[in-house]
Amino acid sequence: MCVAALGLTGTQMGFFAAGLALNAVNSFAQRAAAKDAADQTFQQGQLANKSAEDDKRQKQLALAEKKAEEEAAAKQNVFAKNIETLKANRAIVASERSGTTIGLLLMDQDRQGANYQESIRQSLESMQRQYAFNIQSTEAQYMNRRNEIQSSINKAYNKVPTLGQTLLSIGSGALSSYSSAARLPV
Repeated sequence: MCVAALGLTGTQMGFFAAGLALNAVNSFAQRAAAKDAADQTFQQGQLANKSAEDDKRQKQLALAEKKAEEEAAAKQNVFAKNIETLKANRAIVASERSGTTIGLLLMDQDRQGANYQESIRQSLESMQRQYAFNIQSTEAQYMNRRNEIQSSINKAYNKVPTLGQTLLSIGSGALSSYSSAARLPV
């Protein structure tokens, strides 16, 4: 009854059915292949995300270690300058001079020590700002990498035809197969 409704002979119907079957198998195979490729892209994206997180963590650890070393070195320099200032003050006092000259020399030595400490403090503040900027930079790099990875995953899944698109492709192929089969000689 279906054969009569289509208006095809037995041979034409055989060609039509074969074309329809091949088109359906091909459409579903393409859909499955696109889905597999998207799943593989997703898996690679997961690994790339982990790698990006590890890279960010390593960079931030290195920045923190460098900051700690620079702070420790600055504190040692301040400590050494304090000792130097105390020694210089003691030497001035031990010279057994008297009067305003000694007071001026002691004040000058204290001022030099304070200036050195202030320069170190300012350097440490600058280093803190640079450290914060570098941390923000590693965060931005990480987010850029994550966004690129997510974008490639989204593109891969967007290439997977929906079931409706697959069925539409089969239907259009069926129409083409019917046209071809109907033109065959009876």
